Amino acid sequence: MRYELLIGLRYTRAKRRNHFISFISLISMAGIALGVWALIVVLSVMNGFQQELRSRILGVVSHVQITGNDGRLSDWRQVEREAMRNRHVIAAAPYVSAQGLLTYGQAVRGTVVRGIVPESEERVAEFGAHMRAGNLFALKPGSFGIVLGVDLARALGVYPGDKVALIAPQGLVTPAGVIPRLKQFTVVGIFDIGFVEADAGLALIDLDDAQKLYQMGDAVSGVRLKLDDLFAARSVAEEEMARLGPGIYASDWTRSHANFFRAVEIEKRVMFLILALIVAVAAFNVVSALVMLVTDKQADIAILRTLGASPGSIMQVFMVQGAVIGVLGTLIGVVTGVISALNVETVVPAIERFFRVQFLSKDVYLIPELPSQVHSTDVVIIALMSLVLSFLATLYPSWRASRVNPAEALRYE
Repeated sequence: MRYELLIGLRYTRAKRRNHFISFISLISMAGIALGVWALIVVLSVMNGFQQELRSRILGVVSHVQITGNDGRLSDWRQVEREAMRNRHVIAAAPYVSAQGLLTYGQAVRGTVVRGIVPESEERVAEFGAHMRAGNLFALKPGSFGIVLGVDLARALGVYPGDKVALIAPQGLVTPAGVIPRLKQFTVVGIFDIGFVEADAGLALIDLDDAQKLYQMGDAVSGVRLKLDDLFAARSVAEEEMARLGPGIYASDWTRSHANFFRAVEIEKRVMFLILALIVAVAAFNVVSALVMLVTDKQADIAILRTLGASPGSIMQVFMVQGAVIGVLGTLIGVVTGVISALNVETVVPAIERFFRVQFLSKDVYLIPELPSQVHSTDVVIIALMSLVLSFLATLYPSWRASRVNPAEALRYE
């Protein structure tokens, strides 16, 4: 073992006469561990939130939607066949999308009405897996059944079997004036996606019923596509627009809900920068601890210099001690951070029950629970950042130690 490493480790283990230096060293190590722990937990929660938000949104919104420029698609069967030829497309489903007004008793709620074919819709969306009551396949042509989001059903005060009135904006022109088109539907199911935009504002009816109610004939609003790779959505949309020709417009999920994902990504970066300041402050504490240690060990430094130690060797002695603080702090932070991030979904509900608080409101944060997803890349980046800052913090104190003049240091010894 090189003597620089041996002396540096001995200084780290030694009980110093000045206990304040030892205290500052421990605080520095704890600060680095705390910063690394906080970064790993917060970024893991942000990763989980991003993944959960994406999965919930894509459970309602398809990867790609193809429609006409006027919002209608007459030859949708041909469009569906052409889209299925794309190597990334694994399922397609026609749909009718329109606005409507639901009434039940004195309750009135506006909603987006989507006409679907249950068998096809089940392949491109996840409504069937989130049914709280009833069945999506209860939607049959001519039966005029309707499936509501859980928040919409709660606002109306309806349950499966109840009958609601759906008012379409397209009216009937009569001598007495324009009369709204109104049809009574029976609630046959309630879904709970966990995405408030769908749970509070989406109603599903059969495709044929939607075409009759909104006077669309055999046309639909568009075709929804599900891909084998959701990140290929933009390229697939561009390919389909180019292949299907003019009059056809294709949009993907990155455009329809880009603000959600952009906001989460920006928030993740900002949180990383803010929490990285904790590690930076701990690194400044390492500077303070080493500067005081150099002052305390000036006589030892002078003796080493008189025995032939070079300035570079003196620098290495004190860099070893700073590196030990950084490595131990980073290691403790990584271990505790990964363990905490993997158990967030267990720990947070326990804290909420104990303090009787709710950290996440579904109406504000779109999802009711706190998800977590640990990415090894984030852990490695955080650990490397912590080690680099700790190493940089050792440079100035070590350089000062190497500049100690032996004669001046030993004058009063």
